[in-house]
Parts: sequence; C-alpha cells; structure tokens
Amino acid sequence: MSNEQPIGFIDSGVGGLTVVKEALRQLPNENIIYLGDTARCPYGPRPAEQVIEFTWQMTNFLLDKKIKMLVIACNTATAVALEEIKEKLPIPVVGVILPGARAAVKATKSQRIGVIGTQGTIKSGAYEKAIRLKTSKSDVFSLACPKFVPIVESNEYRSSVAKKIVAETLLPLKNKQVDTLVLGCTHYPLLRPIIQNVMGNVRLIDSGAETVGEVSMLLDYFDIAHLSDNKKPQRAFYTTGSTRLFDEIANDWLDIEIAAKHIDLGGKN
Repeated sequence: MSNEQPIGFIDSGVGGLTVVKEALRQLPNENIIYLGDTARCPYGPRPAEQVIEFTWQMTNFLLDKKIKMLVIACNTATAVALEEIKEKLPIPVVGVILPGARAAVKATKSQRIGVIGTQGTIKSGAYEKAIRLKTSKSDVFSLACPKFVPIVESNEYRSSVAKKIVAETLLPLKNKQVDTLVLGCTHYPLLRPIIQNVMGNVRLIDSGAETVGEVSMLLDYFDIAHLSDNKKPQRAFYTTGSTRLFDEIANDWLDIEIAAKHIDLGGKN
C-alpha cells in the first residue's frame, strides 16, 4: 500500500464534512476522498439493513478509488455497519462512536452525560454501550433529534427556524443536569453555536473531531501516513444529490473552493 493513497470518508450527507474539516487541520498532507449520500439522507429513520446496504455501496465506490483507510463519518452507519465492514476489509476502518464516547467519559465531572443523535443511533444504544465499556459510574441520557439533519442538509443551520427547532428539541435534556453532551451525529457541529446557546454551560463533544485523532494514530501505527513531499494534496468530493447545495455548504464550512461531482450509487431510495 502506498502512503500517497487517499483516506476515504463516507456519510449520509454533508455531516461528515465536519470530520473532514478536522482532518484538513490535523492531517494537511493527506489525500482525501469524500462521498456523501445526500440523495438518500437522512439515514436515521431507515431500517438497519438498509443503512448497512447503503454503507456498503459507498464503501465499494471508495475501494475502487484505492483508499488506504476508511472513515465512516456517520454515527448511524457506524452504529449498525462498522463491525461488519471492519471485519471484511483489508484496510483500517474507523467509526465515530468510540472516540466520542471516550472523550465524553474523559470530560465529565458530574458523571451525567447527554447524547443526541439520529433515531437510528439512539435506538442502537451504541453510545451507552461504548460509555459503559469505559465506566460504570456515568448516567447517560439519550435523545433522538430527527429534525436536525434536514435543517443542515437544506443549508438552514444558521436560520431562526434552526434556533426554534433546536431549543424545542433539546428541552427534555435541559432538566437532566448533564455537564457533557455528545454531538452524536456528524451533522450536529454545524448547529454547534445554537446547541451551545440552548444548553448553556455544558461541554460539547464533537465525536467526528475526536475521530480524527484516532485516524492520525492509526496512520502512524500502520506506517501509512503521507509525509510532506511538496505535492499539493488531492481533495475529491462526491455526492449522490445536488452538487450546488453540497458545494454551498462545503465551501462555507471548509473554507476552501469545492466542486463536488455527482454520482449515482444505484439501488433504491
């Protein structure tokens, strides 16, 4: 395997760009390929079997691009498909749940941890399990936030509508006195200022950003990090949905000029 091969990132839509943003900061020499399945987003309400099928379709697309590592930058897909994909691929595969859980356990002082995510992620109990593996002391309060992903995907994450929806949705968590809140969906960091404002003095954990630390460690462990060679790193972005909307959000969030390519993964919507 060549160290110049790209790292592949997959997500149900634009959410995984929050992970890429951190990768561009921490791993500036790496070549990156990103695929967002915006046409079939959100994954949260879908049955697990369908999420696994879609995740495999995205994975196979990136394997054809000769990636050296796969980052499942989607909590819903991590919750249901990570183990199966990890087992079958010859390259390292990283999900976003364990790093987020680990960071939450490290951050909490009161042992009261909140987790917000899609219906699929919350239903899977993946965060509670991951946190329980690290400590039996913490109380975990989970809340599904099904309206958050559509706000981000429609590029309305700075709107007054977003503020209203976030405030209403997070109401049940307000009286749980959590001191740490895991943003258990890679779309949610785009709503971070609003979430922080609603939750007040609560430490927010960006599970996607935490994942990049793990990616960096694995690149070193497997000796596949791409060291500086004065070549401009390659960045390629693919989406199954509107390239215009994807580019708007990506340019705004990553602060680099992006022209995503549209692809069709086939299969049913």
